[in-house]
Amino acid sequence: MSMSKIVKIIFTFFVMVLFSGITIAQKNIALKITVAVSPEMQNSFSKGGRLIFHIINQNDREVKPKSEATIGVTPDNWEPVKSFIIDSKNKNVLETGLEKLSTHLSEKYYCHITYKQNVNDGNEKVEDNLYSETDSVILTNQTTVHLTLKNVYPPLKIVDHRFVKTVQIKSKYLSDFFGKDKYLRASVLLPSGYFDHPEKNYPICYRAPGLNGKYDQINGMINKKDFTDWWFAKDAPQVIYVFMDSQGPFGDTYQVDSENNGPCGKALTEELIPEIEKQVHYQPQSKKRYLAGRSTGGWVALGLQIFYPDFFDGTWSYSPDPVDFEHYGLIDIYHDSTIFYNKWGYLQPGKRTIYGEPTFSMKEWIEGENVNSRTNDYRISGGQFGAYNAVFGPRGNDGLPTLMFDPYTGKIDHDIAGQWEKYDLKKILEKNWSTLGPKLQGKIWIWTGDMDGLYSNVATRFFQKFIEKTENPKSDAIIKFTPMAGHTQEWSDKAVITMVAEKAASNKK
Repeated sequence: MSMSKIVKIIFTFFVMVLFSGITIAQKNIALKITVAVSPEMQNSFSKGGRLIFHIINQNDREVKPKSEATIGVTPDNWEPVKSFIIDSKNKNVLETGLEKLSTHLSEKYYCHITYKQNVNDGNEKVEDNLYSETDSVILTNQTTVHLTLKNVYPPLKIVDHRFVKTVQIKSKYLSDFFGKDKYLRASVLLPSGYFDHPEKNYPICYRAPGLNGKYDQINGMINKKDFTDWWFAKDAPQVIYVFMDSQGPFGDTYQVDSENNGPCGKALTEELIPEIEKQVHYQPQSKKRYLAGRSTGGWVALGLQIFYPDFFDGTWSYSPDPVDFEHYGLIDIYHDSTIFYNKWGYLQPGKRTIYGEPTFSMKEWIEGENVNSRTNDYRISGGQFGAYNAVFGPRGNDGLPTLMFDPYTGKIDHDIAGQWEKYDLKKILEKNWSTLGPKLQGKIWIWTGDMDGLYSNVATRFFQKFIEKTENPKSDAIIKFTPMAGHTQEWSDKAVITMVAEKAASNKK
């Protein structure tokens, strides 16, 4: 090939790249959203909240959390009597997903906006946060939207049912930590024979919810006919089933003591649980106090059993969050340089299908949490990594959680990562097996899918390797993996309750 032809090919290539860039730039979507607060909501408005705008291409399902694009901004000194304008091109405004919508101009989409102002709960769809109605919009290069915050999310309500109890107490430990009144709450599902034999000491199981789950999950259980038919059958297991609540200012508290969320584990075991058991006449000396949970709840169930080995008498942990931080998904937080790219330079996947296809990168995941946080980073996102960071990491000088990794580059701060070790469940057992091992005999059941969508099974595999090598005592923990099963795919409350009842029956105390 002649030199002139080579030059021509190179020139043509750069022209194509140049014009391709121009085309893409021309298709970029600029959104301007005018947000008003209705007169009825102005007295419910608090300064300092986060506006979160969601856009989706369907109107037959809730806009959040399956948004195609999200925009977030924290208004500065916004007075609710005035409208606030969000410009997606403003440097203080974060967005994710808009670039993917640039090829969908002239199409109809649906949108709404939330004002996240509840300082006691890091999540979006929770009590006291304001939100707009869902509206439609036609995408253009310069799209304008007008939305009004005219609704407020109400407090949670627990179903009114004879066999359901609600327990709420003021926590002295948490109130002292935060310098204001803090409350703990739980809902209790009583066994079918409870009122026929009120004097009986029933086994009790504390069910930890998945990420950011609340104690109102009991509503879904009691409203499912197939479950209630089973629960109230003559041969139904006789277990008191308690639904815990994970509310925290930075998202899920994981029910453990931490520098940012306060003494949650101490408050649970010394305040809330004693009050629950007093009300249902449980006798602690019977040693039939159990734990169960899936996903985040799986970590909580296993973590509480390890942190309080004498207090709890057995745990059923399904698809737990990473129990080994050297395998934090596919990341080694102690040695890797960044969470965004693996050691081969490829984008680190955060989610996958059961066939191994990556569907979501860690970079995209954190970008989404940054958008949802009033600090423009993931610390108060209310999401998975906001919660991890608050529970496992130290408190910063500004009173907020420190960042274990940079929110924009993913670079890991190994000084902070090293402080996460005290929540690394495998390391805890490795360092303390001689004292913890005997106390955990007959108390650990773990099972998970071997194609966990969050790669959490990897950590569980290495946890199992440690368990298999234990001596004095040789652990009898039961750890099972289901081939080709995804995250929490096989979870069943019925199965767990049945196993709890069988375990309790084997305990003759």
